[in-house]
Amino acid sequence: MEAEAVGMISVLPSTLPSMNLLLVFGILLAFGTLGGLLAARIRWLPTITGFMTLGLIIGPTGIGILSQEALNGARVLVDIALGLILFQLGAALHPWLVLKNRALIVTSLVESGLTFIAIFALAIWIGSPPVVAVLAAAICVSSSPAVLMHVAHELHAKGPTVDAAESLVAMNNVVAFVLFSLTLPFALADSEVSLLTAMLLPVYQMIGAIAVSIAAAWVITRIALLTTSEETHFRFALVVGGVMLSLGLAQALQVSSLFAVLTLGIACRWLQGESRLTRVGFGGGGDVFFIILFVFAGANLHLHDMVTYAPVAAACVLARTLAKTTSIYGCGLVFGYSHRQSIAVGLLLVPMAGLAIGLAQTTSSLMPELGAQVSALVLSAVAVFETLGPPVAALALRMSGDAGRAAPAPTPTPEPSSAPPAVAADSATPHR
Repeated sequence: MEAEAVGMISVLPSTLPSMNLLLVFGILLAFGTLGGLLAARIRWLPTITGFMTLGLIIGPTGIGILSQEALNGARVLVDIALGLILFQLGAALHPWLVLKNRALIVTSLVESGLTFIAIFALAIWIGSPPVVAVLAAAICVSSSPAVLMHVAHELHAKGPTVDAAESLVAMNNVVAFVLFSLTLPFALADSEVSLLTAMLLPVYQMIGAIAVSIAAAWVITRIALLTTSEETHFRFALVVGGVMLSLGLAQALQVSSLFAVLTLGIACRWLQGESRLTRVGFGGGGDVFFIILFVFAGANLHLHDMVTYAPVAAACVLARTLAKTTSIYGCGLVFGYSHRQSIAVGLLLVPMAGLAIGLAQTTSSLMPELGAQVSALVLSAVAVFETLGPPVAALALRMSGDAGRAAPAPTPTPEPSSAPPAVAADSATPHR
């Protein structure tokens, strides 16, 4: 008996199971869903806040179910989730239609320029080196598509305010990446990098990402053209495959993966023809990507750092918010938007997350010393924007009147019971 007992014990793990990708994936979804359900019980609170709160609780700052090492290992899940969201955002832009939309181009350039100037001036004022100020200003031009898209979906929002905000968020992210690429050579010139590398690296990053996206878009749009009206469900698989193909190629070629998937959406909108690939809805499965993204974001919040950098973060949040809202308000009135819609669109551009984090990480990987200073300024502000962004977006959508205009997805009609009438009636009667 003792030998059998020893044999049974020997097959059991000697330690507690270590975190792996599948385990982290399950924890993110389970606790994220719980947070969303709890937030849904509070009428005015967006579910994103619930996702992030539960993430904070189970993360390293909270009870520590997920360690920082486990979160770092699960980064690929966030890349896929953010990639699909950026694809949807990019699909809202058709290159030729954008060029014909004078109001969109002017508003985007004015708003991006004013935001860049405001953050640059703030960074110089608080004593940051000019190189750090330029990089931080370029990154802060970006806006969060995930907050806008999820809150709009949750509130069944549809209308001119949502359409304008989606287009401007997409333009913000494109402009932010272009500005970042233009300022990167000056930053690299100050580090131990040759002048030729400093000039060619940003060009390679941008051109390479665009080439990857066009190649992936050509492949999946050609396949999508083979689908019939009864095979539209295959198009979602094509979108996921195209996003993962772009992410994989971008990582292999060491170009910007986030910019690659954003331009993938634009390229698919351009090349789709009759396939209507960019009209694919994510359905209920889309919640999976939002849950992963925001629970992960909440778990990565570090309260100690937020307190330490609170004054800098508050100044950055105030300067960026004023720059975006005032510029959008002014341009909105010039181009015929109402006061309420102009204010709402400006508020919808306030959240900042995914691309800003990605560009800050790129800076840290290329120039660790400068990257630490840029990240201290940018990521402290991102933590505030991620926390306050969802309620602000919900307020803006309700203010604009777009909330509730989109019909919610129809509830499937239950199949009639095949049981005899007496049994069916009895089963419908609650047992006491």
